[in-house]
Amino acid sequence: MKTKSFDFRQIEWWITTLLFVSIVLFNLTSINSYRWLSSGSPSYAKIFIPTALYVTFYIFHMRLIPNYLRTKKIWPLLGFGFLTLGLGFLFSSILTISLNSSSFENLFQLYLGVIFLYISHQIGSLVLKGMFTPPRFSNYFFYNLTRLIITFIVMIFFLFLGQKTIVGDAVLIVFLIFLPVILGIVTYNFFLIYGKRKAGKKRQANWFTAILLIAVFMTFVIISAANNAEELILIGFLINGIILLIIIPLSNLIFKKYESMTGQILNLTTEVNQGNANLDFLRSQINPHFLFNALNTLYASALLENAEKTSDGIQKLGDMMRFMLHENQQAKIPLSREIDYLRNYIDLQMLRFGSQSNLEVDFQINDDSCQGMIAPMLLIPFLENAFKHGISAKEKSWIRMNLRCISGSVHLDLVNSVHSSKSKEKSEESSGIGLDNVKKRLNLVYPNRHQLNIISNDTDFFVHFSVQIH
Repeated sequence: MKTKSFDFRQIEWWITTLLFVSIVLFNLTSINSYRWLSSGSPSYAKIFIPTALYVTFYIFHMRLIPNYLRTKKIWPLLGFGFLTLGLGFLFSSILTISLNSSSFENLFQLYLGVIFLYISHQIGSLVLKGMFTPPRFSNYFFYNLTRLIITFIVMIFFLFLGQKTIVGDAVLIVFLIFLPVILGIVTYNFFLIYGKRKAGKKRQANWFTAILLIAVFMTFVIISAANNAEELILIGFLINGIILLIIIPLSNLIFKKYESMTGQILNLTTEVNQGNANLDFLRSQINPHFLFNALNTLYASALLENAEKTSDGIQKLGDMMRFMLHENQQAKIPLSREIDYLRNYIDLQMLRFGSQSNLEVDFQINDDSCQGMIAPMLLIPFLENAFKHGISAKEKSWIRMNLRCISGSVHLDLVNSVHSSKSKEKSEESSGIGLDNVKKRLNLVYPNRHQLNIISNDTDFFVHFSVQIH
């Protein structure tokens, strides 16, 4: 309910279906017990008119509006909309053509009221979506809850609007009393009985069950005393039995099935996202630009030196390539290998930038307590970002890094210079695909087990990162 919006088009479709099916069934069973259109005339209109309204709603809600949202063409919506409304009203009017004018007037008022309610609901939904969804709100909880309440209120208005024409007292009792009570009991069960029992708090769950049963029974006792009807006490016992033996067990079964399905979907989604993130990350790391720069640096070193430094650089580059192509495919690797890769990367970059007099670097790696397994390529994006965006050929630049391990967790503090002369496009790109990707991987692999703070100003780009690996 928090992370995404409900599919309200489907929800409103099912609620409307339940409502109109109930109206037709109740009217069908009572067709000979009351008269609506005129004395002595069967009330078949109470079956066909709600059917016409339901078909009209279906065409509008499930066909015309989705087609408009997909094509953005207003004329098909207006043309077919007026045609559908006209045919629905014409069909309903035929049923009342030989009856008195008050019946036709009630029908006309019903159609106008339904059109006004539907348009108001659609406009209200757009307003809610604009006001209570991200980025204005951090999640969809308030939007989902508010729209469900608005949908229920619109249903109530429709019931009272149709009371003179197609809605009987039985439907009003079911949808205004029984259904809200059942939904309230199910909600109470989910949060205070099922939820507590699932959390291992069985005693609290039993207490909340007892409170619910006592509250229901006392309600019937009070009503019984007020109306001097002792049989209502027996009805209270019966309702408690229905709650305890039917409503709670059935809703628990639905909750378990729903959680099982969502759990499977979440696991599959996590696995797919993990695979995509690893693949994207590998692609982002095998950067031809970086490889060509490294090879050019090694070539320049070979011309100036006796090849000892160059051979060492080539060896480090080979180790990095093997790491990226093989160990990066694994879910977890030894932390020592991740740190080795980090050192190799620093050494290669210093071959390129180490001769710059305007560059100040300080790399502190304390790996005495660094043991255990970690997801690969979590540390390098921060350092790669520092070298990529923190060094200028003309201005004073700096990179300072501190890596340490404390009590089963890895801590990295990194700060690099920021140069205002760089283009706005490069500035907006400063976090890079690597940092964005590592955030996604952390949320997937180490949920609630990591901390990542990134602070940037005109002169410094600061990163504090920690992750629990034990």
